[in-house]
Amino acid sequence: MTMRNGRTVRDLRRENRTAVLQRLYFDGPMSRFSLGPATGLSSGSVSNVVAELVAEGLVEEAGSVDSAGGRPRTLLRITPGSGCMIGVDVGETRIRIELFDLALTELARTERPLAVERPNPHERYEVGVVVDHVRAGIAEVLRTAGVPAERLLGVGVGVPGIVARTAEEGAVVHGQTIGWDAVPLERLLRESVDLPASVPYRIDNGAKTLGQAEMWFGAGRGARSAVVVLFGSGVGACVVTDPMGPGRALEWGHLTVRVRGRRCRCGARGCLEAYAGAEALLERWREAGGRPPAGADEETALTAMLAAAYPADAGTGPDSTAIEVLEETAEYLGAGFADLINLFQPERILVGGWAGLQLGARFLETVKGYAAEYALKYPAARVGIGMGTLGPDAVTVGAAILPLADFFARGGRRAEAEPAEEQPAWASTVRERAAH
Repeated sequence: MTMRNGRTVRDLRRENRTAVLQRLYFDGPMSRFSLGPATGLSSGSVSNVVAELVAEGLVEEAGSVDSAGGRPRTLLRITPGSGCMIGVDVGETRIRIELFDLALTELARTERPLAVERPNPHERYEVGVVVDHVRAGIAEVLRTAGVPAERLLGVGVGVPGIVARTAEEGAVVHGQTIGWDAVPLERLLRESVDLPASVPYRIDNGAKTLGQAEMWFGAGRGARSAVVVLFGSGVGACVVTDPMGPGRALEWGHLTVRVRGRRCRCGARGCLEAYAGAEALLERWREAGGRPPAGADEETALTAMLAAAYPADAGTGPDSTAIEVLEETAEYLGAGFADLINLFQPERILVGGWAGLQLGARFLETVKGYAAEYALKYPAARVGIGMGTLGPDAVTVGAAILPLADFFARGGRRAEAEPAEEQPAWASTVRERAAH
């Protein structure tokens, strides 16, 4: 049956299921009575939807709460074990694969180091090697947790670069800084990984998955708009203008901060990443006479640089060269933050990524000072700059959210249950319901 606005009865049922699942996920446990005003559905619709979801094992009882003058009301929650998701972070120094239940509790994890003896990222990110690591990692976490592949709701992957989609190849990655030119990553994973054909893959920019995680579960909660910065070997960002929406990836690291400046790994000159990314920061320290540990990966080398600049041993003098490079980097980052403030006027800027976590505690106040100096006063006075709260797992959590969000958008039905063209955009459904 088709209604006047073109929506079918099936569309309406799916949207009602989505509304209930989203409310229980973000605000649960909740009673049936509370779900009515929270979703905007009638008590009859709530009862019907809840009965379906309980019968399918997606929702379960979670105790009770006293009511005013009546019988105690039964609380409901999402059943954590009713599904699983895998999140993959294709990072600068390693590939991290994690398996989560529906409540995003980690069930298993593995990490696959990328070859540090190959400092050239074009060699380190050899496509076949990355695909093999992901294939082996997915098999390992499923085996470790004893989870059959049929329980997977999907696999989410965060990658460096721009992600486009085609009907033939699925997700295609354009990662100029790592030498990926239109890599059909989704097709390659489907051909390599031993999973049922019905398990969906969702591949997106790593900064975008970081932003998704911080807005749903981290320091972005409650903000109407935010820019989430991923500071690692390079730098990237995600701008979010809808608290429940997926955000938009920004190639922030490739803003030009100095005309005819240092050569960036993307090939251009003067990019922010050529000064503020961890790879460039360590290279500048080396050029100035510093001595990063030979053969160490970037995370270890950055730790050594911080230790040289600010030694724990009072009898050891600080490395003035390291201090100078770090302080100059703080100014570049502050100027980069000012660009974000002037362009997007966000409510918050949040810093994540492994290098951001290392440097943030010591340099965030300095960066904030430079941002205020370079930005327009009005938006600068209204932005809060702080650290993300989800730590080094934020990208994998955000990647796992991608198939979870699609699952909720389908009303808690698996990908094969409905034709793809029937699926509404999950963000618009969440946006409509979040206003209630």
